[in-house]
Amino acid sequence: MVYPCPKKDFQVAVVGGGVCGLTCAIALHRAGVPVQLFEAAAKFGEIGAGIGVGPNAVQTLDKLGLLDAILRKVNPAELKDRYFSFYEGLSDSHEAIYRYPTLPEDKALGIHRAAFLDALVDVFDPSIAHFNKRCMSITGSQTDPKRLVIHFQDGTTHEVDVVLGADGVKSSVRDFVLEGKDRRLAFSHTVAYRGLIPWTQLQEAGFKIDASEQPVCIMGPSKHFILFPIKDGAIINVVAFAARYDIPIGVGEVNEKVQWVEAVNKDVLFKEYEGWGPDVEALLKCMPDKPGKWSIHVVHPPLESYVKGRIALLGDAAHAMLPHMGAGAGQGIEDAYMLSRLLGHPETNTQNIEAILEAYSRVRQPRAQMVWEGSRYVGRVYDLHGPSGPTSEGLRKDIGEVWGPVWHHSIEADLERAVASLRDNGTFATSH
Repeated sequence: MVYPCPKKDFQVAVVGGGVCGLTCAIALHRAGVPVQLFEAAAKFGEIGAGIGVGPNAVQTLDKLGLLDAILRKVNPAELKDRYFSFYEGLSDSHEAIYRYPTLPEDKALGIHRAAFLDALVDVFDPSIAHFNKRCMSITGSQTDPKRLVIHFQDGTTHEVDVVLGADGVKSSVRDFVLEGKDRRLAFSHTVAYRGLIPWTQLQEAGFKIDASEQPVCIMGPSKHFILFPIKDGAIINVVAFAARYDIPIGVGEVNEKVQWVEAVNKDVLFKEYEGWGPDVEALLKCMPDKPGKWSIHVVHPPLESYVKGRIALLGDAAHAMLPHMGAGAGQGIEDAYMLSRLLGHPETNTQNIEAILEAYSRVRQPRAQMVWEGSRYVGRVYDLHGPSGPTSEGLRKDIGEVWGPVWHHSIEADLERAVASLRDNGTFATSH
C-alpha cells in the first residue's frame, strides 16, 4: 500500500490504540492527515473474545479499504448473511421462537477480536505509534492558543492541533470534553460471562441447537446467552448475560479502581443459570474452568456533543453501549470513517477545524445514540422484559426487524449531510 505524503496544515493525535483508534489512525494517514497514535499499553492488544461485524460495519470497512485485510485473517466464506435464531432457554425442548429475516446483501462477520486488531496492525505504519503513553490531562499550548498539549503519565508531552479520544469507556479525553463536570460513566447492572468453546466439544456434551453456522440467542428471565461461530465454525464464542432490572442504569456509584473483568469459578455459572434446560447445562459444562466475568459499564446519560473545541471523542469513549445488538464496534468504525473523511476533506484546514468537528458530532451523535437505545431495548426483550411480554408471539413482535435501522444505513449520506451543513454555514465554499 502506498500512502500519500501528508498534505494538511494541521496535526492530529489519536489517543487509544484499540480497534476504533487504529481504524481512525489508518484512515487519517491514508487521507493525507498527519497523525500520531498514542497507546497506554506496551503494545497493541485487545481483551475479549469474539467481535461482531455487522453489515453496516462491513460496508464501512470496505469504503475505508480495510475489509480485505480483515478477510485475510479468516476464511472469506465467513462473510455471509447471518440470520439470528432465537430459542427458549428453560424448557427441555428449547422451543425455536424466531429466525431473524436477512437480505442477501446483509453480509456480516464474526471474528476474534485479536485477529481483527492484527489485521489492522498489518496495514498500519508503525512509525506513527507511541506506546506506554497514558493520557493524564490536556491543556492549551503556551505558544499557540489554538494548539493543545497532551500530558502523559510518564512525564512526556505532545503538542498537536487536534486530539481524538478513542480511549474506551474509561476515557480520560472525555473528561476534557465534559470539562470535568461529570464522567457520564454508569454501571449497566448487567454482567457477562465469556468463553470460547470448540464446536465439537459442545456436540460431544449433548448440545443440540446448531450454533456452528449462524448466531444463536437462548432467552430466559433476566438472562440470556449469545453464541456465534468464529474460525469457520470451529469455535463458538459464548456470552452469558445476567441483568438486574430493579435498578435503573446510572443508579449507584461507579468504582473505577476495581477490576471490571475478573476470572470466576465455573460453579458461579451453574448457580446463576440453575433450572435452565439441557442445552444450557451442556454448554455450562463446556465453559472454561475460570470464565471471565465482565461488569458492563456504559456512557450514560448520553453526551450532548462528542466535541469540545479541537477535541473529539469516538467509539466507546463517546457512546459505550450494551453489547446486545453486536453493534458497538460498528459505531466506532462509522465514527472513524466520518472523522477521516471530514478532516481529510480538501477544504478542511487549520482555520476551520472546530467547525469540522462540530459537523462530525451533529451527524454522529444521534445515529450512535439510536443504536445505544436499540441495544438496551433488545437486551430487555431477550431477558423477557419486552413491551409485548414473554410469550413466543410477544417476543417475535418485539424483535421484529429491529436491526434494520442499524444495518441498512448510508454512512455516505451522513457524510453528504455533514458537508452540506458546512457549506450552509459558510465553513466550506458553496457549490455551483
